[in-house]
Order: sequence, then C-alpha cells, then structure tokens
Amino acid sequence: MLSFEDDSRPLPRGYTAAHDAAAREPEPHFDDIKYRRVRVEDKRVINGAADVNQLVPFKYKWAWEKYLAGCANHWMPQEINMSRDIATWKDPNGLTEDERLIVKRNLGFFVTADSLAANNIVLGTYRHITAPECRQYLLRQAFEEAIHTHAYQYIVESLGLDEGEIFNAYHEVPCIRAKDEFLIPFIDTLTDPAFKTGTPENDQKLLKSLIVFACIMEGLFFYVGFVQILALGRQNKMTGAAEQYQYILRDESMHCNFGIDLINQIKMENPHLWTPAFREEIRALIRKGVELEYAYAEDTMPRGVLGLNAPMFKEYLRFIANRRCQQIGLDELYPGATNPFPWMAEMIDLKKEKNFFETRVIEYQTGGALSWD
Repeated sequence: MLSFEDDSRPLPRGYTAAHDAAAREPEPHFDDIKYRRVRVEDKRVINGAADVNQLVPFKYKWAWEKYLAGCANHWMPQEINMSRDIATWKDPNGLTEDERLIVKRNLGFFVTADSLAANNIVLGTYRHITAPECRQYLLRQAFEEAIHTHAYQYIVESLGLDEGEIFNAYHEVPCIRAKDEFLIPFIDTLTDPAFKTGTPENDQKLLKSLIVFACIMEGLFFYVGFVQILALGRQNKMTGAAEQYQYILRDESMHCNFGIDLINQIKMENPHLWTPAFREEIRALIRKGVELEYAYAEDTMPRGVLGLNAPMFKEYLRFIANRRCQQIGLDELYPGATNPFPWMAEMIDLKKEKNFFETRVIEYQTGGALSWD
C-alpha cells in the first residue's frame, strides 16, 4: 500500500505522519477477543461476557426446549366458546352467591397479576439475563402473560361484569392488594434503571426476585384461584372460563418450571450467593407467601363451597410450599403436608385436544391459513 508521501496527490489538510502509520496498521483479526465467535464456555446466565445477540451455540438446551414447548402449546382466548358461561351467569339460579364471589375475586386478582408478571419480565428480568437461550424463553413467556391478561378480559367482557370493579380490585380488595404489595418491591428492584448485577449483593437481589416470581407468584399465589375455577368446571359450571384456566395453569406450570431451572443454574454458576443467611431469607418469604395466599382463600370462601373450604387450602398451600422449597434446594417448611387435590396434577398434564370440560376447541389458525386482505 502506498503512503500519501509516495502519491502524487496533495495531502489532506491536517494530515500527519501518525495518520500514515495508522493506515498501515493491519486490520484486527476475528480471533481477537472482541470479535471472536461465541464459545459455549463463555456463556453464563448472569454477568456473561458472550454476545447476547448470538443464540447459538447452545449451552442451556433446556431453555430452548422449553421455548419450543411453549410455542407448541399456543392457544388464544377466542377459541373457547363462552355461550354456556353467559347463560349460567345470567340465570339467577345458575350459580350461588358464594360461587359468584369466587369468580369475581378470581378475575379481580388475575386481570392485573399477569400484567405485573409481564412488566417484570420485559422491564426487569430480561435485561439482566445474559444467556440468549433463556432470553428466548422469556420473550415467549411475556407473550403468554399477555394472552392470559387477554383471557381474563375476554371472560369479564363475555359475562358483562363491571370492568371498573374487576380491574381495580387490586386496589380495592385487601386480600388482593396484600399479595400485590408483597410483589411490587421485587418488581421495583429489577425495573430500576440504575440496578445492575455484578456484585454479590445485587446478584442476590436478582436471585431473590426470580425466586419470588417463580416460586411464590407463579408457583403459589395462582393456585387457590386455579383450584376454585377448575372445581367449578368439574361440576359442569362456567366451563368456558374453566377451560381457559386449564390452559393458563398449563402455561404457568411451565413458567414456574423454567424459573426454577433458571434459579438452579444461577446457583450452580454462582455458589457464593447461596449462603445460609440468604436461604433463611428465602424460607421466610415463602412462609409469608403461604400466609398471604391463605388469607386470600379465606376471603374468597367465607363458607364451604364446591366441596371446598379454606382449611383444605391451608394444607394444599403448605404442600405446594414444600415442593417449591425442594425444587430450589431448601428444606421443607411444613413436614408431612399432603395434597388434598390430586386431580390438579391431571389438569396440568391434559393435552389441548383432550379437553376435560367437553367444550369445543377451535384450532388456532396457522400462518398459511390467515387472510391478509
């Protein structure tokens, strides 16, 4: 390559010998650390240095498989026929007052709960996770949270409920407000623009928030409501709403399982975070979650209904809390707790094509079937 001194053309204004030397510097090689291709060993769930824009090579294949499973389970609220629910709700004798309270309390909690979950993912969790496979699942999860919010809105609209009453219940109903107020500080931690991981203290804050959302919100706070609405469906009441809750339960079970895998992966890669003091803090949070959800059960069922009563839920919540503790490597909080609702496991495992409530399922249109007119 000729320098400008060897060229007959005039030198550019301001040009010096240093510029000429720089022009002769070789281009950086792609094996330079800044440009090298992503290696599996460089990837980490948090505080990773690998390029987050490169999905492969896979390191966390379990996260990719959960993303594919989520896509395979896709559904939309409009698939479910709500005509029987509408007729039941309008019939003065269709439901008892206790059953109507359960429906309205459930919708009052869930219509905003999934929005809180989506905001936590999109505005918080996603930017702190540096494994693109895990980010891929989080994007799918955020969309599913939007579908769930849509489903609850669809039920509210179908039944002709007072939208203001239902959507503002998280401000107006104490047992719902208490659960949301428990969650909000953990959302605020991750969504704070100034919050960054990279120190043991902040990494523990992230891990704590992930545990709260996977094990307590999605893994505990949703379960009283799921049992109540699905119990209605088992008695051939509100079958459209129950079918939607069945699909939501299946989605949320996957969210919970993904979150637990994410938590355990972070623990494996950062064992210094899992201190005895931190473990005790998590146990206390789970215990508080059980208390809040049991208070919700008492409020939604002041009397026995659907063959259910609040004391049954105390045992159930303790059983679930033990399960969540075991899944993340903690000792049981309530030794000997048993599951009074074994049929709930069947609900999670049901395939969409084998609908428990015998309502008609309309298959979601694939891209090739959509009209672009």
